[in-house]
Order: sequence, then C-alpha cells, then structure tokens
Amino acid sequence: MERLPDGSTSRRDPLENRPPLPDVGHGPARQRAAVRPPLRSQDTHSREARHPGIHGKYTAALDKLVAAYGPRETPPRRVAPEAKRGTLGWLCAQYFGDEEFKALASAATRRGVIEECLKEPLMPGGTDVIRDVPLDLLSPMHIRMLRDRKRKLGLKGAANNRRKYLSAMFGWAIETDPPLIRTNPARDVKRVSYATDGYHTWTVEEVRQFEARHPVGTKARLAIDLLLFLGVRRGDVVRLGPQHVRGDSVRFVTRKMRHRRAEEVEKPILPVLAEIIAATPVVGTKSFLVTAYGHPFTAKGFGNWFRDRCNEAGLPHCSAHGLRKAGATLAVENGAAIGQLMALFDWSSPAQAEVYIRKFNRTRNARDGAALIAVGYNANTGVPNANTGLPHRPLGDCPTADSSNT
Repeated sequence: MERLPDGSTSRRDPLENRPPLPDVGHGPARQRAAVRPPLRSQDTHSREARHPGIHGKYTAALDKLVAAYGPRETPPRRVAPEAKRGTLGWLCAQYFGDEEFKALASAATRRGVIEECLKEPLMPGGTDVIRDVPLDLLSPMHIRMLRDRKRKLGLKGAANNRRKYLSAMFGWAIETDPPLIRTNPARDVKRVSYATDGYHTWTVEEVRQFEARHPVGTKARLAIDLLLFLGVRRGDVVRLGPQHVRGDSVRFVTRKMRHRRAEEVEKPILPVLAEIIAATPVVGTKSFLVTAYGHPFTAKGFGNWFRDRCNEAGLPHCSAHGLRKAGATLAVENGAAIGQLMALFDWSSPAQAEVYIRKFNRTRNARDGAALIAVGYNANTGVPNANTGLPHRPLGDCPTADSSNT
C-alpha cells in the first residue's frame, strides 16, 4: 500500500514490474501478455480524479506488453452439438422441454441425474457415449449398466434414482402422440435392494444441544423451530414469510404439491414459535429466513447453511429433513392419529403416517412384552412356571449330561 497526497491509500498498478505470463496452452512454448478489458467509464473518471495520469499509464503499459508479446488468444467456446434425431439424447431434449416435466417439483434434480447418464461411455474408457445410442437399439442392458456403475461405487440410492428417473421419462415418451419410443427399457430392470432408515431422526437431546449452541434470537434457532413446530419441508420453510400469516396460523401452498393440487394448507403458529419469531431481530419482509445479503434462501442453499449450523453444534449427522422425522415421532408418541399426522406433515395418503405408527407400536409392544416375561420373577427362586406358578430351577443351576449319569 502507498500513501497518496490526499491521505488516502491505494494499491500499486498490478501491471507495474509484472513478468510476462507463460503460455500453458497448445503449440510452441512462448510468452504472451495478459490483455485486460478497458476500464469502465465510471472507473476511469474516479481514478483520474484521485490519481492524475493513471489511465494513460495503464494504457501505455498494456500497449508495451502487446507490442512485445502479442495479444493473448482466447480459445473458442466449445458448444455441444445437438443430439441426432432418434437418439437417447434427442429424446431427453424433448422431455426437458415438455411442460409436464417443467411442472415437476424435482425437475432440476431429475435433469441433473439424466444428463449425468447421457455422458456415460458405452465402454469404460471409450469415446462413444450413451447419449448417441439410437432409441431402436436401446435395451434394458444399457439401463442396467447405468444402474450398476453407481451401485459398484456404493451409491445404491443414486443407482435406483437413475433407473427411476429414466423409467419416468420413457413412460412419458410412450404416452406422447405419436409415441417417441415403443417400449420402456427400464421396466424390466430391478431396483437395487438395500437397507436404510433414511435421514437421521433427531433425538430430544440433540435438539437441546442445538438450542444450547444457537439461543433464541439467532437465525439458526428460528430455522430449527420453524421446521420442528410447523412440520414443513426445507423447500417450504425458505418461502414462508409474514405474508403467509393469518391470525395465529400460516396458510400457503406447498411447493411439492403446487402442480398437483393448488390448495392452501393451514398450520397453527404455536405461542412458543410466535415468541421466537418476535425475538429474532433479522426477519425478512418476504421470508422469515434470509441470507447474509437479505435475500430468501434457495432450498439447497438453506440445506447447506443449516448443515453448517449443525456442525457448529457438534451434530454433523443431523439435517433439516431429520427434523420432520423427529416431529412425526414425537407426535405419534404423544398420541397423534393418522389424520392429524397427514394434516401436519402434508402427506396425501396414510401410508407415510402408518410407518411412524407401526414403528411406535412395535417399540411399545416390545416393551410391554418384555414386562410380561418378568412377571413373578425373583432372583432367588428363578423363573416361575407359566401354568403352575411353581418355580423353575435357577437359570445357572441346570443339570448337565455328566451329572445325570452319576
């Protein structure tokens, strides 16, 4: 930094005493000058006012470099050629442009998965990609190959997503008029079976640990309470704001169902949640949760931001989605019925609610069943007979084969 006559400070011109840049591109090795774009008019005027003659020096320095080494060549931008008609790449382009696909809540995710599939080589290390396979030659073997490449990496969920999203696209292509493909090659490809419980379900202790790290008044505390007490998905929590408040409740159309049934859902704002919202100083005008720049979060951006807050609380295994599971578990344990769960968590069928109820009933029945085993048990007399009530021998005092022969 250098001190200017007016007392301000400024960095030196970055082009002064700068060595030429080596050329790392193709062709014979030589040195070229880095040509910068001309200064914008507002920058020129402001710099000239503070540093008389700076624009002339800047231009002269560039001219010397260009005269000595020549202008830097900018390589042309590579543009992927359009897929040939009748190929898998062409079918995907038709699918992505259809209004039915654009209306899907998961359109961006599906497109990313399918486009990744299009880049897969037909043979490991080969140059031919599956994007150029004609639809007439597309078979279950190709879909199985795409699935298995993810499965071999241990990404079984991603393997099933490839099969599922491609199958949905082929189903759409069959229903078009005229059909773009005759059969669904993914129909006979089985999904990869694997055991998983999905996202980790928060425990009460983990919620308290998060709250201890992020007290009332912080944006992180507001986020966890909105997720927990409203039972919303992360795609909805980033959209909720003061405009959705109606008295002591919020009304909105869920993002996931907005293209299927555009009807409002209503959720109560519990007194504890109302207090936390009022105690949070940074609340946006269009959404309760805003970024550091005052803009609403995107769903993925919020997920990444919330993951960082979990890491700060020492909970790297926790996520925003796990709070929905925690809320459903707590509601079931406190006696919530299927209809109440469906209304609170925006489930259109009772199947998802029944998962939590069955899990709770299994745990409760196991606890009750274990208590029945211990009825009448005494550490001194042993386990009683089921019918007569007479005591068995103690568990550690059974005769052995050798002792019965003596």
